[in-house]
Amino acid sequence: MTVSPDQLASRLAIGFTGFRRRFQSISRRATARFESRDWVSLHRDALDRIDAYGKAVDETIASVLSGGYDVTDRSSWSQAKDLYRDQHLDDPFQPVAETFFNSVTRKLFTTEGVDAELEFLEAPRQNTVPADSVLTRIYTPEDRRSMVEALLRDCRFHASWFDLQGDLDAAVAHFPDLPDRVEVIDRLFFRGKGAYLVGSLNVGDEKTPFALAIRHKREGLVLAAVMIGEADVSVLFSYTRSAFLISVDQPEGLVAFLSDLLPQRRHSEVYASIGFRKQAKTERYRDLASYLAGSDDRFEHAPGIEGLVMVVFTLPGYDVVFKVVRDRFPPQKSVTPQDVASRYRVVARHDRGGRLVEAQRFVDLRLPADRFDPDLLAELKDKASRNVSVVENEVTIKTVYVERRVIPLDIYLREASREQAAKAIIDYGAAIKNLAASNIFPGDMLLKNFGVTNRGRVVFYDYDEICKLTDCTFRRFPETDDPYDDMSETPSFGVGPNDIFPEELPRFLGLRPELRIEFDRYHADLFDIVFWNRVKARIETGEIIEILPYRRSRALK
Repeated sequence: MTVSPDQLASRLAIGFTGFRRRFQSISRRATARFESRDWVSLHRDALDRIDAYGKAVDETIASVLSGGYDVTDRSSWSQAKDLYRDQHLDDPFQPVAETFFNSVTRKLFTTEGVDAELEFLEAPRQNTVPADSVLTRIYTPEDRRSMVEALLRDCRFHASWFDLQGDLDAAVAHFPDLPDRVEVIDRLFFRGKGAYLVGSLNVGDEKTPFALAIRHKREGLVLAAVMIGEADVSVLFSYTRSAFLISVDQPEGLVAFLSDLLPQRRHSEVYASIGFRKQAKTERYRDLASYLAGSDDRFEHAPGIEGLVMVVFTLPGYDVVFKVVRDRFPPQKSVTPQDVASRYRVVARHDRGGRLVEAQRFVDLRLPADRFDPDLLAELKDKASRNVSVVENEVTIKTVYVERRVIPLDIYLREASREQAAKAIIDYGAAIKNLAASNIFPGDMLLKNFGVTNRGRVVFYDYDEICKLTDCTFRRFPETDDPYDDMSETPSFGVGPNDIFPEELPRFLGLRPELRIEFDRYHADLFDIVFWNRVKARIETGEIIEILPYRRSRALK
């Protein structure tokens, strides 16, 4: 039936309001979950909040369709878009509201590329929210101890501190100077088993970001760590970390405040870190479009060994990579494109623990063909034709995963100093152990599938063979008296699809002797089933093993 634009705008506004309420309700529960040490429910809430957006979009579409509205009348929808924007001009969630509108129309109209008539492409007209619009608490401290005490007291937990005076004594040494003013966000950030107070230490016009990590142990609340400086605090909001649960009244203002403290973090990454995943993709797309408009470099193959499952390309001046699934995989890859997609979905919903790079999935992304290196474009058309089409001067990619670019570990080790290489290879082993603790077995542990961030941290980014650690069976090679077994191409014993033989790991490393010595010094236990089965048993008993987002030197003893 014919429908007026204002009715359409109202339907979508109702749908968005439902999403916002659901998002806020889940986020607000985090404080009570933390105070009661209900880690299982906190984890479930994080997953429910991830699902909230898609559910709200589907419910809104169902509402439109069940009302019998004409979903082919582009003119009415275009007018509804303008009315919808007017309705949200004073809404602190305006950018998120407009992205929600886009999500509904893209799904209804099966949009390829972008559609300026039915989508908000530019940033909102009122997108000028200052960083100081976020609700903060301000302190003018007289001494460091009373400063920390006031910060912790004003967290207003309904739980007791185990040894507050001892925590204060330990924390003082981590604040070398007394700031003129302290400004903190009047909301706590919850993730895993931690609560984090984030703000800035101000001396004159200089702002230094800081964060306090608070944990709730059986004996009571504990100040676990003090993080000071951009390098420390930036790790909390890393693209290798899962989103915080935080009650947000002004998303754009909070993002502006955090971006002011952490200029190395893109707006898209900050939005993702506070749970607005779709808005993060909107910001990423706008950032990419802006870069393309102001540059002339071409898409080219990303550095590193060519992938067997993905064609990976990048822009030299832009710090992301684009990953497109190939049409066919070689025999040694026993996965399908559907398997690859499902594993990327697992990562999107998993605790990334500081080791898994976030992969944003874009559908029907259109890019200018003349910005592609000819060899790359030829390979995409030939090897990824199910995903890539070229019409006139536009390349349309049906599904592409966008990740932050890191240096492949094999390349890094070749170019690094001896000291840097040793540090990286030790962290490589730590990364494997961190993944195991978060119930992830990477499958293919070749160096080329790991990378080094600009802060020197080793991360994993190749997800086509990952699986849950608890789905694996860790075995030793059976002993045999047959002298020809070692020369056989196939094992003389049965091997299940999820059987893992840790003894094989050394032959995959391919390390120089001095690096192998360093790796063995810290991580030789990875070559034996004892380590793997011990971690597996802990996970199977329901234990949540958290990977702390700060260095040991920042932890209070």
